[in-house]
Amino acid sequence: MGKNLAHKLGTGLTPQAFIDGMSKNKEDFLRWYEQFTWERADDEAFFASLADRSDLRCLILAADWCGDVVRNIPVVFRLMEKAAIPTEVLIMEEHLDVMDQFLTMGGRAIPIVIFTDEAGQVRGQWGPRPKRVQEVMVAFKQANPDRNAPDYQEKLSLARAEMLNRYGEGTAYQTVIVKEFRELLASL
Repeated sequence: MGKNLAHKLGTGLTPQAFIDGMSKNKEDFLRWYEQFTWERADDEAFFASLADRSDLRCLILAADWCGDVVRNIPVVFRLMEKAAIPTEVLIMEEHLDVMDQFLTMGGRAIPIVIFTDEAGQVRGQWGPRPKRVQEVMVAFKQANPDRNAPDYQEKLSLARAEMLNRYGEGTAYQTVIVKEFRELLASL
């Protein structure tokens, strides 16, 4: 039997309550949210077609201090709005029990977007970043297993710079997220 989060359904924040409660990065979050556009009509139609399904729920492990949350979750909110999938945000620090079931390479990385059915059975997940951006961190962690190495922080800074580079300047990365979510949701 897979993971079940039934006990968490109904305990998170609505997307609007999450935004309203942000004490950090709110302007940037709203800027990415406002800049979102549907690049392809068939993508928009796909997400709109999900509104006919009543079996999906979306739980998002997030926190306002995280740059990847600020970049990625505005897009996720837009997708879930179009799909009419009930969406709740679980603040990571308040839901470590859930966070620790969805570790990335053994660590707590957010955002993690979790899809369940109406009974809380986990059906799929995404995160913490688009695959092309996450590849940088995977390679870094594999090449630098010792967090206490003298050059660890320096190499981590370089990896983070490359991740920002892969996100790019504009909103092109948002199209990648749309594609990854479309593939995931089509499989559920």
